[in-house]
Amino acid sequence: MKYYSTHDKNHRVSLQQAVVHGLAPDNGLYMPESIPKLSDRFFKTLPDKNFKEISLEVAKNLIGNDIPEVELQRIIDHTIQFDAPLVEVESNIFSLELFHGPTLAFKDFGARFLSGLLGYFAKQQSKEITILVATSGDTGSAVANAFFNVAGTRVIVLYPSGKVSEAQEKQFTTLGGNITALEVSGTFDDCQRLVKQAFLDRELKKSLFLTSANSINIARLIPQSFYYFGAYAQLKQNDKPVVVCVPSGNFGNLTAGLMAKKMGLPIDAFVAATNANDIVPEYLRTQQFKVRASKQTISNAMDVGNPSNFVRMLELFGNDFQKLSAQIFGSTFSDEATKEAMRLVDSNSNYIMDPHGAVGYLGLKEFLKTHSDFTGIFLETAHPAKFADVVEDAIQKQIEIPDRLKEFMKGEKKSILISTDFDEFRLLLPTLIT
Repeated sequence: MKYYSTHDKNHRVSLQQAVVHGLAPDNGLYMPESIPKLSDRFFKTLPDKNFKEISLEVAKNLIGNDIPEVELQRIIDHTIQFDAPLVEVESNIFSLELFHGPTLAFKDFGARFLSGLLGYFAKQQSKEITILVATSGDTGSAVANAFFNVAGTRVIVLYPSGKVSEAQEKQFTTLGGNITALEVSGTFDDCQRLVKQAFLDRELKKSLFLTSANSINIARLIPQSFYYFGAYAQLKQNDKPVVVCVPSGNFGNLTAGLMAKKMGLPIDAFVAATNANDIVPEYLRTQQFKVRASKQTISNAMDVGNPSNFVRMLELFGNDFQKLSAQIFGSTFSDEATKEAMRLVDSNSNYIMDPHGAVGYLGLKEFLKTHSDFTGIFLETAHPAKFADVVEDAIQKQIEIPDRLKEFMKGEKKSILISTDFDEFRLLLPTLIT
């Protein structure tokens, strides 16, 4: 399988080059040259397969022979060490719980898969791989923990100061070792810009072996497609059309779902649900993609004003707005509506959502108002305890904190405060690589 740049389809590289470099030299994102459909037999037997078996088949379909199957199986075994259960919250409305991994967020799937791949490729490199990651919350913790003490790698996490929850911050600022946290006096978009500029800087690329662990890296999207198949398998004998609502920020999760559909998974529609940062829902309404500064909300992992994966979404539909808008519906919700949803679902169903999952729930409910014949799934992307203050304020009661999160909270925060100036970051970066 070859991977092409979204800026130049003639620029094609191997899986190893796409994963190790993260971003194409022309600043494009890598996409697989084809997305083969899985066999009818695979789908007929899908409910009988376990999560690891499903994930291996999907990975083989996208990766081909680029990695020996024994190594791919090892990476899958490393990635899929926890479940993604489908929980019925209301009649015909299901929550896909993606927070049962080590850092209690869906990004554990992508980060662990990427760490396995880069660990495999690092053995073939003479120079240590430096992984740059911008985070609005959960990406940093998932990547830091997935790569912690992985030989041949160093991770540098950039995050917006004061704009992630304390639990999220502690999960990547307390590790030490090969993990360094840079606290940026700005927004997530500033962090993402610094990372992208670093990849385009010729002098840095000469002296450092840089790659990305954000969803701009194609290796993040591949494993995120696994749990869409896993969710469908858990529906068993569903005879209704299926809609999946994805709470969205950088849109990697939704892009992975669209890739799953391209592979033949019978999802009939998607809802892109956002907070006040409604760049893509606005595009779906107006056909205008307007980048702007991100707004701070209680669903902070979705506070993105320039979603990188939008270009991949366009690629999957051949840049055809009509085809894209026929399958993706946009919705946006305020913090007040998000809090009220958390309160009502807890009161009526005794189910506690985090603010991101609540946005997904609201998007699904809005879609079902006019499509009542659908079975609906929304993605619950993080454990409510990661946003305990927000959740407890909304539902007016204390929630249980998992033991592994309590352990993170005991750690001492260690970070380096930097400005949004690229020259400052450019000079600092080589000093962090030892």
